Amino acid sequence: MATSPELVQIALGPKVREPKPAWLRARAPMGENYHELKKLARTLDLHTVCESAQCPNIGECWNHKTATFMLLGNLCTRRCGFCAVPKGTPEAIDWDEPRRVAEAVGRLGLKHAVITSVNRDDDNLGGAKIFAETIREVRRQAPRCRVEVLIPDFQGHDDCLQVVLDARPEVLNHNTETVPRLYRAVRSGARYERTLKLLGNVKRMSDGILSKSGVMVGLGESMTELLDTFRDLARERVDILTVGQYLRPSKDHLPIARLYTPDEFAYMKEEALEMGFRHVESGPLVRSSYHAHEQADVAAQ
Repeated sequence: MATSPELVQIALGPKVREPKPAWLRARAPMGENYHELKKLARTLDLHTVCESAQCPNIGECWNHKTATFMLLGNLCTRRCGFCAVPKGTPEAIDWDEPRRVAEAVGRLGLKHAVITSVNRDDDNLGGAKIFAETIREVRRQAPRCRVEVLIPDFQGHDDCLQVVLDARPEVLNHNTETVPRLYRAVRSGARYERTLKLLGNVKRMSDGILSKSGVMVGLGESMTELLDTFRDLARERVDILTVGQYLRPSKDHLPIARLYTPDEFAYMKEEALEMGFRHVESGPLVRSSYHAHEQADVAAQ
């Protein structure tokens, strides 16, 4: 007697979106400080990575008058699969930008300023000089403010890194982002070995500057790959490690392979601390500059 073929159900309607877990829900941005900072950024013609990268913590951070200023315009020369920052051909470098960023830092009364940039593969040395000048301007206009920079890889040019280090930021951050197997898909134009070399050079080329790096999870990596990546960073004497959940900015970006639980983030923090990092920030909504001032306080002890 013949058996009936197995029936396959095909969903004809639109896919039903499942609600985010409670640990991935961030508060909507609002409040007096949030609107004040947004107005200040517009007045001084500045960009923040908080807005450009659609950071989920923008409401919390801006209400604490903490923002990450983004140098060198709002157009990146790379097309990384995870990043929401607009891509395209950038305009000429704005050499007055460091003064305006420092003015914003001073007017906000910041004690810890985080400064990053888009990639400018068209002018790596010019980009490094803008970072250095911004650090010096912040020192001049807000002398009590600590400066953390989140830099691109400058395509591996050590002279560019030296320019930034010579300006003496308190913290130099360069994000690793993902495990080496996924670099080609996730970090267009970057190389894992180049990232490790840059982070190691912070200690080899400077004295007393804290080094920092961040990793996203949920792009298809395994826990073993993550822990191996943490070990590589620890061997380069990275002081501060941040670990956060990748959240897809749009359907045009890489899909989320899985969501990690708070228990898994706690496990990764425990394992990483055993490897020798001075401080580890690990959680679903953690981003590079999230609680940056507190991370630097702990690591500097």
